[in-house]
Amino acid sequence: MSYYEEAKKIYAHYGVDTDSVLDQLSDVPISVHCWQGDDVGGFERPDAELAGGGIQTTGNYPGKAKTVEQLRQDLEQVFSLVGGSHRLNLHASYGEFGSTFVDRDQIEEKYYQGWLDWGKKMGIPLDFNGTFFSHPMADDGYTLASKDERIRRFWIEHAKRCRKIAAWIGEQQGSPCILDTWVPDGAKNLTVDKFGYRAILKESLDEIFETEYPSEFMRDALETKLFGIGSEAFVVGSHEFYMNYAARNNKMLCIDMGHFHTEEDISDKLSAILLFDDEILLHVSRPMHWDSDHVVLFNDKIKMVAEELVRSGKLESSHIGLDFFDASINRIGAWVTGIRAMRKALLFAMLEPIDQLIEYEESGNGYATMALLEQQSVLPFGAIWDEYCRRTNTPLESELIELVSSYEREVLGERS
Repeated sequence: MSYYEEAKKIYAHYGVDTDSVLDQLSDVPISVHCWQGDDVGGFERPDAELAGGGIQTTGNYPGKAKTVEQLRQDLEQVFSLVGGSHRLNLHASYGEFGSTFVDRDQIEEKYYQGWLDWGKKMGIPLDFNGTFFSHPMADDGYTLASKDERIRRFWIEHAKRCRKIAAWIGEQQGSPCILDTWVPDGAKNLTVDKFGYRAILKESLDEIFETEYPSEFMRDALETKLFGIGSEAFVVGSHEFYMNYAARNNKMLCIDMGHFHTEEDISDKLSAILLFDDEILLHVSRPMHWDSDHVVLFNDKIKMVAEELVRSGKLESSHIGLDFFDASINRIGAWVTGIRAMRKALLFAMLEPIDQLIEYEESGNGYATMALLEQQSVLPFGAIWDEYCRRTNTPLESELIELVSSYEREVLGERS
């Protein structure tokens, strides 16, 4: 009997059909973020780099993608090393602009045709994001909430164009494009007119959303934040602001794990939100100490998020995206590790004997609930994961280091 067959029997004892779980797991899409491959630089100008606006990346590991072609090459390598259904999350600054500089308020669908064609070839639908940072018009810390009308008009136009592009992408690819809007607006020190800035942000959003697009083409998400680098004292688009705005305007919330206090339980927010909202967008990262976006690992916080999605029965209506950017290590390895860690967390959650646990809980048998959860942590999960890798024709964990290192030797070294 194979290791998997033995593990399958053990899980069956707890009422879990591992074959069914593996089939379901492959169908759960994970939206992979393009910006891990080039440190959030984008391609608006040659040798573009991330420049402020409430986020930063650290490290200078060799092999960074410097062109759209290199980034796609890296992504194709990454997708060959991870199993399951995927999407690609694209920032507006990653268009193919050629030799002419195209400012953010002038972007059009044609600059993303190459990405759309590539996605169709790869069988990978696209998602989209407005890019409200790394731009002179964001240097004072405000975009859509700016009291300078010239600045505000610039970013409102950018947002409108992003929505139009997202709807076009969704229509062309036959799958709704999830458009996430995050602005870094806020202040490092004490702010007196918080009400005024939030009123301006509301007015800007109201204008941006005046145009309706079919939900089968695009879905709007608004990303909340507690604090950020350079906005430690005040963030205009706080969790409470967007919770209220989304509820009143039928928009989706985006919950980024790196946008809250590191001790806050992000998973606990999900049942409260999904009870009232049909959909949610997640940006999964691994925050450490401050507003940081470290590579996702198969740790307790990631498992808890996956468990809540599965337990709530809302996994199918939840959009899972990744958001980390680590320039201190091999970027391909960072991508592969983070994507596979999210997939592992989903598998771990789907293998949970939920019905039995709820039965214990409702009968008041707290000990049995606790004991069964403890038992789950030592069940042969690794055998199920290895079987998933075999079924999706992707490498086992023991093979990854050499495969990533080989790609680095053959491809990334040429970019130094």
